[in-house]
Amino acid sequence: MRSTQIRTTFTDFFTSRGHQVVPSSPLIPDDPTLLLANAGMNQFKPYFLGETTPPFPRATSIQKCARTSDIDNVGRTNRHATFFEMMGNFSFGDYFKEDAITFAWELLTQGYGLEKDKLWITVFEDDDEAEHLWRRIGVPASRIQRLGMEDNYWSMGVPGPCGPCSEVNYDRGPAFGKEGGPAIDGERYVEIWNLVFMQFQRGEGDKKGNFPILGELTNKSIDTGLGLDRLAAILQDAQNVCTTDLLLPTFDTVQDLAGRACPSEGEEKVSFQVVTEHARSIAFLIADGVLPAKDGRGYILRRLMRRAIRHARRLGIDGPVLPSTTASVIGNLSDVWPELTGQAALIEQVVTAEEESFTRTLAQGTRLLDAAITHTREKRSAAMSGETAFELADTYGFPLELTVEAAREAGLTVDEERFAALLDEQKKRAKAGGKAKTAEALRKMDTYRELAAQLPRTEFLGYEHLTAEATVTGLMSGGSVVPSVGAGSEVELVLDRSPFYAEAGGQIGDTGTLTMTDGTTLRITDTRYGLGGFRVHSARVLEGELTTGATGEAVVDAERRAGLMRSHSATHILHAVVMATLSDHARQQGSLVEPDRLRFDFAHFTALTPDQIHHIEQAVNGHVLDDPKVTAWHADRAEAEAAGAIALFGEKYGDRVRIVDIGDFSRELCGGTHVAHGSQVGTFRLLSESSIGSNLRRVEALTGQSSLRHLDTERRLLGELAGLLGTRPTEAPGALRKRLEALATAQEYLSRLRAEELRHQVGQLADQARPAGHGQLVVQLVTGIAPDELRGLAADTLARLGRGPAVVVLGVEHKGKAVLASAISSDLHQAGTQASQILAEAARTVGGGSGGRGHLASAGGRRPQALNEALELATRQATSLLSDR
Repeated sequence: MRSTQIRTTFTDFFTSRGHQVVPSSPLIPDDPTLLLANAGMNQFKPYFLGETTPPFPRATSIQKCARTSDIDNVGRTNRHATFFEMMGNFSFGDYFKEDAITFAWELLTQGYGLEKDKLWITVFEDDDEAEHLWRRIGVPASRIQRLGMEDNYWSMGVPGPCGPCSEVNYDRGPAFGKEGGPAIDGERYVEIWNLVFMQFQRGEGDKKGNFPILGELTNKSIDTGLGLDRLAAILQDAQNVCTTDLLLPTFDTVQDLAGRACPSEGEEKVSFQVVTEHARSIAFLIADGVLPAKDGRGYILRRLMRRAIRHARRLGIDGPVLPSTTASVIGNLSDVWPELTGQAALIEQVVTAEEESFTRTLAQGTRLLDAAITHTREKRSAAMSGETAFELADTYGFPLELTVEAAREAGLTVDEERFAALLDEQKKRAKAGGKAKTAEALRKMDTYRELAAQLPRTEFLGYEHLTAEATVTGLMSGGSVVPSVGAGSEVELVLDRSPFYAEAGGQIGDTGTLTMTDGTTLRITDTRYGLGGFRVHSARVLEGELTTGATGEAVVDAERRAGLMRSHSATHILHAVVMATLSDHARQQGSLVEPDRLRFDFAHFTALTPDQIHHIEQAVNGHVLDDPKVTAWHADRAEAEAAGAIALFGEKYGDRVRIVDIGDFSRELCGGTHVAHGSQVGTFRLLSESSIGSNLRRVEALTGQSSLRHLDTERRLLGELAGLLGTRPTEAPGALRKRLEALATAQEYLSRLRAEELRHQVGQLADQARPAGHGQLVVQLVTGIAPDELRGLAADTLARLGRGPAVVVLGVEHKGKAVLASAISSDLHQAGTQASQILAEAARTVGGGSGGRGHLASAGGRRPQALNEALELATRQATSLLSDR
């Protein structure tokens, strides 16, 4: 059964049993506690936590997941992958264990035709009910195993729903491992389906991971996950996930690049599978908006790419590997996942640029490694230090295994124990920082969750109205829900009705005032989303006491909102123009919409040319002057996408979406506020274009009054410049060009005069040479010489003296400082003398130090009054040196 049929069979089965089909969410989750979507239940988390009422009682989905916790097992087992499709069915307080178990058994044995006697079940050690249900359905007790908390219990790691799990495992036979069931061998008895029974409410856990059970949930729920890769391997009788139809074309591509077939075992087999499997993860991550970076989800992508490249090099693939392997992923899976085709150009450019960059890193690392090996040998040590290996890996991205391999070839070992300790210290620091941020986010979310469970959704009136009568339904201060706050307090408040736009889609939140009927006044300083659809208004109480239940008038800052609308509409226009200019890959990756100013980030790989920048600015202004109508409408998500509406990376949308059209050239999913007509944007001025990271560009621009003020400033500056040049503004560039050409000619003439003057001075200095010991000596205090000229003057004077031992020492006072230079003949230098030796005492005399190696040296200090004394010391040192010859 091919993977397409496996998906269809799953979806059809659950649709026929009343489940709503929900599309996969992006790999970038709308969840501050997750870097990447790693389970099918991620997008349903608000339903399970009770933050939002689910629009349907049961659902099914095929979710894209990325999970790197088992990355080291990829290629070493037949079942592990960093990207997978999780097929799941979910019940939100509807059915529970009996139906979930019945559905799973029926689909596996009838829908997919798996042999019943090859299915093994694990249940939680205390879950008698689950075992009873499995036995009643026909599974003998001999194929049901009880496991503990680590294997068969689920929670999100925070207070909330939790419960036992039951896993369905398939026996692949003795060729895959030893007998004894899933408790003995996970390679032979492959887990394919996990059924999570959300049955209990857990409390806060301790440091050891133990947590109290607070009781049973009123609405028990179901969360299941059936791995498509593992099921496909079984149904297609494939040895491992890389030889299923999901990855076989990519596996074949890697074998073609290597020029040989993958062996049946050994390290080469691991490398073939790593390159194959990681190529799929890389393609999907980029398609969903992840770009390589030094941290966060971008680092996960970069790690996968570098790991694939390293394993390709182990296979002897010296040329590019990622462009062709990711292209095979796109060709194989884009019918199911069309975003791969939509981002094909982006994927190709990102992987090409990253592979070229890492190839240079490997070359640099190799040079540094060679130097480290030489240094280790010079110390007569048999082992390279763990610090050196860690620096190579951490700073230069050079992998430990390559360091170990190269050291072994050089007859050395690497202190891997010390390397592991340093790596562990780094991980602990990172984990501690991450935990602190996560804990802070969770504490905030707990407070919001408390209010979300009590409050209705805030009614937003801000599209049509900037004022509204509103009632305070909730107050938060110091991270807790409070009944009232006094004057001077900083508070977060929730209103039943609000004209304030909450920060989203790059547009910052509205500000304004809230005046209560009892005279209490507040300044609203920001507006953001909480949970359950309510808006959180940050405010300062200016006068009076604010209490929950108070009513008053909310007023948005109208001028500020108008500026935000101008900038937001300009951002949409700019997005359309950038894509039209650079291609579809140049999609928005982020934005900041402020009053009369905007910042726009997009995917691209080279700096824009001046012509491209000029064209983009002109095109945006052209659209603005055409005065297109700006309209907003609502539709189902699928209908909007079919109509060509652009969904932004990382944004979360519901089934019902708002679409903003600007003329016939821009159509985006957007919940923000906009002008009614394009001309209301005013003038658009593109200020700058720059890089903000690998494969990511940023433009900043002005709109409205800020743009006009900027243009006026430039006009006045041009007028001032023209005045200084004595010409009209339109002729200023030509006049300035002529002045610069004349200046260059004058500078060239002065340089020739200066060179001639220095040549003359060289002759004078050479004529003053006197015998000293067995050679010649020139020591002279000069004037009118810049420090950067002094060393050259000394060297030229030495050359004028001809053959034989000679020393030249010159000094000059420049801008209140003493400067010295010395030059020695080549025979003195070859005999082991350094020019800096002559200046050592002289430098200390003028209050400084000397530097330089070889036959030229210089010195300087803050005591120019001691120059004559310093030159006398240098004379004695030089004379002594020449006398010893």
